[in-house]
Amino acid sequence: MRQELKPIITPVVGPFLDPNASRLREDEMRVVGCDWGCNQREPVETVPTDSVLGLFLFHHLAIRPKVLLTASVIIWMVALVFGSIFATPSLAAERQVLHGHVPAAVTKLNLQLVGRLPATTNLNLAIGLPLRNREVLTKLLQQIYDLRSPNYRHYLTPAQFTEMFGPTEQDYQTLIAFAKANGLTVIGTHPNRTLVDVKATVADIERVFNLTMRVYQHPTEARTFYAPDVEPSVDLAIPVLAIDGLDNFIIPRPMGFQRVRSGQATNAITANGSAPDGVSYMGDDFRAAYVPSTSLTGSGQAVGLLELDGYYATDIATYEHEAGLLPVPLTNVLVSQFSGNPDGNARNVGEVSLDIEMAISMAPGLDKVIVYEATDDLAFVNDVLNRMATDNLARQLSCSWDIGDNPSRDQIYQQYAAQGAVVFPGIR
Repeated sequence: MRQELKPIITPVVGPFLDPNASRLREDEMRVVGCDWGCNQREPVETVPTDSVLGLFLFHHLAIRPKVLLTASVIIWMVALVFGSIFATPSLAAERQVLHGHVPAAVTKLNLQLVGRLPATTNLNLAIGLPLRNREVLTKLLQQIYDLRSPNYRHYLTPAQFTEMFGPTEQDYQTLIAFAKANGLTVIGTHPNRTLVDVKATVADIERVFNLTMRVYQHPTEARTFYAPDVEPSVDLAIPVLAIDGLDNFIIPRPMGFQRVRSGQATNAITANGSAPDGVSYMGDDFRAAYVPSTSLTGSGQAVGLLELDGYYATDIATYEHEAGLLPVPLTNVLVSQFSGNPDGNARNVGEVSLDIEMAISMAPGLDKVIVYEATDDLAFVNDVLNRMATDNLARQLSCSWDIGDNPSRDQIYQQYAAQGAVVFPGIR
């Protein structure tokens, strides 16, 4: 049966692009989590139930978070700092098993085993350490998003978050030393001390983490994938949260299209857009459709986009010209040694351009769009997410890529929440 691709658009509710908004009213609803193929459980932001519809992103460009700490937060911070100073980690390394690294398809399905991943193959890994004081963080997040709490909207800075909840410097250096001593090349570190990026051969990975890297036939895609045969374990005295990059069962890809069976009702309405072809929508068409009465443009605000490929600046300039939009400054942040050059995958490159174009179409007065770019290596996805958290340059963040979920990403989403950043699904 013939199939066609249909873009699925998810509008968002909220105060639209208002640089002067202050506290929200009592009739607000709580938005929990993110829609990035993840299961975020922490509150991300609050939105009024009676506000206008926004498109894809930007329903909280209004919010200017406070960074002034209340007395209770200061007391917490002092207690946590002294607790970190006098804490003494155990010197005896007991082998710890890290769960959740073998894809469910490997354990539940009788997949065809193709062979072993060659021992000389190099893989990139991101080793994550757990946050400290998790119960305190949970309570603080509840207070930050509780209208009745004195900590309501008293967001933390990245430095404050790291001081209160990040792994200790001692634990971080212990992990780095462990990696180097075991033949893993450290290729990246992070200021909040939650991730250490390494590169290693399969032979070293199998030896260090006590597993075998196997190759299987993918159950739903016409390709093979690699994955460990058992859960990784490590001889290290400090706790390790997760190791990303041990499998490629999921390959990050844009979520912008969904297959629809031929003849299936789509509830689509035929209309003529303002694009040169006379049919497609572009530019102000989206504002006219979703927020026809607003005069807000996103002035004074910045948007951060997670992208797993590069883009052509000329494509954006052409779009702005044809849509009659003034140029919005673009800032490229290249992560994990990415060159910024598009890799030739038309769909991936198109997704990056689409994300930028939707941002400037819905908020043509933005001060800038910050494009965080890396390759689609799963080990680098956390690097991009974490860089967005530690930079803290945009309160509005978006990802329109299916990137799956893991414990390290859940921690990053908690840091977003603690810093007052709002995350959006883009297109789905």
